[in-house]
Amino acid sequence: MTDLEARIDRLESTDAIRQLVSKYSLSLDMRDLDAHVGLFAPDIRVSREKVGRGHLKRWLDDTLRLQFTGTSHHVGNHVIEFDDADHAHGVVYSKNEHETGPEWVIMQMLYWDNYERIDGVWYFRRRLPCYWYATDLNKPPIGDMKMRWPGREPYEGSFHALWPSWKDFWANPPKEDEPEVAAPAPIGEFLNRMRRGAPDPRIRVR
Repeated sequence: MTDLEARIDRLESTDAIRQLVSKYSLSLDMRDLDAHVGLFAPDIRVSREKVGRGHLKRWLDDTLRLQFTGTSHHVGNHVIEFDDADHAHGVVYSKNEHETGPEWVIMQMLYWDNYERIDGVWYFRRRLPCYWYATDLNKPPIGDMKMRWPGREPYEGSFHALWPSWKDFWANPPKEDEPEVAAPAPIGEFLNRMRRGAPDPRIRVR
């Protein structure tokens, strides 16, 4: 592959991954579970014991049928970086609305994603959802434990857990001297630099 061909392939791959994220939202909100699970690798891991799209479809059916009347996912900021020609990782913001019986729950979150190209098609290899808040539309989520679903005790959603900078910022107020500034991250290493090797947090998803 020539340099030009590789650059075109990278552009096409970036667009395909962005389309993948938008297809995720549409198929989820419209409850087309076959279309939805088809966005994931065929051998997607659903739990420690279960692998495959069929198990993912069953898990989604249970979650969506029991917890939500309707949903709408609005995706925003999306940063994509490539590990090689067929593997990438990224972060995408999502602002969501949920009809949950008598309450209307709004949510702000981000996904930490891994993408893989299999037989020429890009799929999700993994999606790690990190939540900032979930709360009734009329109840601002001020304070700690911002995940506030009807009928549940509030809990922490791990929105900042991927990023060591959050705790570092609050633990290190500015001093009188001029602050040091690190060199910008190399191209393709912005997210890895921000993660600083931090482990993935354990996420409560339902």
